[in-house]
Amino acid sequence: MDWTILLEEGENNWSAYCPDLPGCVATGKTKDETTRNMKEAIEFHLEGMREDHIPIPSPTVTAALVKV
Repeated sequence: MDWTILLEEGENNWSAYCPDLPGCVATGKTKDETTRNMKEAIEFHLEGMREDHIPIPSPTVTAALVKV
């Protein structure tokens, strides 16, 4: 499955979250590190959902960049 993540640049780091998986977040020093950490966070989050017999939702969020 493909999951959309949103990345935010902070003052000293990056953070990310997955809108389709509430509570699934990650941080890192760079955008690339944060993306890698988020992939691991999603895998861990889904594993926990499976172990707890929680249905895994289908991804519904998509993203697009809009230049104004």
